[in-house]
Amino acid sequence: MLLQHIYILVSVMNLLLAAVLIFLERKNIAATWAWLMVLLFLPGIGFLLYLLLGQNLSKRKIYKIRDEEFSHFKQQVDDQLAAMESSRYPFHDPDMQQHRDMIAMHLRNDLALYTQDNEVEIFTDADSKFERLLASINEATDHIHLLYYIFRKDHLGKKVLNALVEKAKQGVRVRILYDDIGSAGITGRFFKPLREAGGEVAAFFPSWIPFFNFRLNYRNHRKIAVIDGKIGFIGGINIGDEYLGKDKYLGFWRDTHLMINGSAVLLLQSRFLLDWNLATTKRFEPTAAYFPFPQEQKGKTGIQIVSSGPHSEREQIRHGYLKMIHSAQKSIYLQTPYFIPDESLLTALRIAALSGVEVKIMFPSKTDNRLVSWASSSYLGDLLKAGVRIFMYDKGFLHAKTMVVDEEIATVGTANADIRSFTLNFETNAFLYDTSLAAKLSDIFQKDLRDCQEWTWDEYRNRPLPTRLMESLARLLSPLL
Repeated sequence: MLLQHIYILVSVMNLLLAAVLIFLERKNIAATWAWLMVLLFLPGIGFLLYLLLGQNLSKRKIYKIRDEEFSHFKQQVDDQLAAMESSRYPFHDPDMQQHRDMIAMHLRNDLALYTQDNEVEIFTDADSKFERLLASINEATDHIHLLYYIFRKDHLGKKVLNALVEKAKQGVRVRILYDDIGSAGITGRFFKPLREAGGEVAAFFPSWIPFFNFRLNYRNHRKIAVIDGKIGFIGGINIGDEYLGKDKYLGFWRDTHLMINGSAVLLLQSRFLLDWNLATTKRFEPTAAYFPFPQEQKGKTGIQIVSSGPHSEREQIRHGYLKMIHSAQKSIYLQTPYFIPDESLLTALRIAALSGVEVKIMFPSKTDNRLVSWASSSYLGDLLKAGVRIFMYDKGFLHAKTMVVDEEIATVGTANADIRSFTLNFETNAFLYDTSLAAKLSDIFQKDLRDCQEWTWDEYRNRPLPTRLMESLARLLSPLL
């Protein structure tokens, strides 16, 4: 009798939740069907999974952004838009004139100020990135802001923390923001020396109930560092020993990260400020110390810092990817560790290949998530048939999140080419408008090809039946992954 009552209760809960999914939340239709499948095949458990993973976040609740927090860029954005719409904007690189509409799109959708005075250094491994980051931390005189999805309490994490403690003792303002789920295992005790030295630490969307986080599905996946408002870092490399290639299974870690010196750093600073003020009550304001503008011109690279997440009205980074793909005339080189595209991205890549554009996509042979890997593989058949060339990186784990188009424009950042990064995670990418820098990233891609095996259509269609079955099942859940 008790089991019958429980069954009835679970069935009613499933029906009510199904009604919410269909009539109230108005999710993407693919995600709706995926959740309905979970509820059907996992009654009870599916309800708990939805509580953890499926709830939409209220934009008003999660982002209490005051108008003045963006006011220091708003007028410049309006001026740039007016100049671009009237074809009066002075581009340092004349080749970027043809991408004026893409720049304007990011200005409208994300207040992504376009700056042309940036000097950029590319890192393809964590050793060189942290050598420069630690040197920049040691040279800091006013403030240090770090925002990382993963901050480990291992050898590298302790090394970074010790450097921050020393600067805090010297009177430099130090703030660390880490994602509570991504940095699982980190405790307040680990950061105690920094707090005692005067530094501040905050967790993004922490779990108030042990082992149960109602915002589990919405994580801050960004990796940003800002030093004195003048030097910034952005890319795929978190703070952990595995990024130094010390994971026994994954081995060598191939990633892409940027160090920026120029006005684009102010946009990274703005993103840190907004995320920090969302995560903690210890707010800080956009004073001149944090936004030293104008800056001394260091370089000539054009950059827009574009962010998106569950708080966004539009999926700005996905729109940027699509705009780049549709603009391609000669080549598209994409590197991503996880590839779960929505129909728009899949169609754009197919159309580009069918139009004669050279499209090459690179994935890691090894994976740290088998389910996601199966789901990714399920999408490759349509691309291979359209003429897209697929390469599997064999040297280690490929974690880079980059795309280069026509050796003219590129993007490097924290977003993977998947539904989660485009819609669920808080992400940030640098969109780069510089032919010489795009050529460098293209050369890096070509060098990586030496450590790859190409996956042909014949090999793909002859993969084992059990593998194809797992891919099909994983694809059904791909909107949730």
